[in-house]
Amino acid sequence: MHPAFSVIFLTTLIGIGQGLFLALFTGQVYSLANLIPVQESLGFYALGSLLSLLFLALGLISSVFHLGRPERAWRAVAMWRTSWLSREVIVLPLFMLLVFIYGVAHYFGWTQPLFMVADTLPVDLTLIVGVLASVTAFALFICTAMIYASLKFLKEWHTALTVSNYTLLGLASGFMSAAAFSAYVNNDLVFLFGIWAVIFTLAGAVSRGASLIRNRALRDKYGLPTAIGVRHPNMKQLSQGFMGGAFNTREFFHGRTPEAVRLIRWFFLLTVFPIPVVLMAVAYSLESTSLPIAAFGLQYLGLIAERWYFFAEAKHPQNIYYQSMA
Repeated sequence: MHPAFSVIFLTTLIGIGQGLFLALFTGQVYSLANLIPVQESLGFYALGSLLSLLFLALGLISSVFHLGRPERAWRAVAMWRTSWLSREVIVLPLFMLLVFIYGVAHYFGWTQPLFMVADTLPVDLTLIVGVLASVTAFALFICTAMIYASLKFLKEWHTALTVSNYTLLGLASGFMSAAAFSAYVNNDLVFLFGIWAVIFTLAGAVSRGASLIRNRALRDKYGLPTAIGVRHPNMKQLSQGFMGGAFNTREFFHGRTPEAVRLIRWFFLLTVFPIPVVLMAVAYSLESTSLPIAAFGLQYLGLIAERWYFFAEAKHPQNIYYQSMA
């Protein structure tokens, strides 16, 4: 498939926004359990929520460049019963609204307990909104991933590993960004978020590695005889009958050489998984505040390459017919 950078930026940026919010809320839950000190609402949670919204908004803006007629985008919500894309269009703004309310509640200090649970757990507005936003964040991970995992004719995507990859890589980059944000504002939660970022990165490495191994073992069910309807054991395509490319040869194939694709695969395998983990380990030993920021930046560059490879790896059935031109 032809990787569209508007979709690459959409999926990677909203993944960071979702993961970053979940990291912030994890920090709040930890403080409620008295595992870490209570963080300052205005300088940490409100500012972190604003940063999460910024990533989500950038992703939403980039998606507009993928639309042929942006003014008709609102019609997508009408297909929510059958379309995962339609569900994503509904869940994404709902999640952004909840993150906005969460940030506003912290900004104005609306953290007075509304009621107590079992006389031990004070429940305030930010906790209620945080739970709702966390559920919505995971729903958004599923909606985004199922847009691709539900396509049965693209075997490279049609697997539960697509859902786990989108979720784990979003959590890894989100918690990595939370560690970078904490380092930037000189907050004590750098290594709490860093440890979770490493855990999600390693889990993402296992899941993404499993999908690469699975896809390499796939065998084409269809071939040239099924493409043109001629049954013969020895067929070879010699010419397409035209000199230049067409919509089908451009839209459904990435157009890069096998060597370039292998180089991109090795680039993302190194920059998404082992290098950020090593940088976080060195940051922990040196108590560095700059290395978590470098780890996040490098991992995001790798995620762009990972998502490009995800789209390029899928072999559209139409390329069976257009194989030499493609």
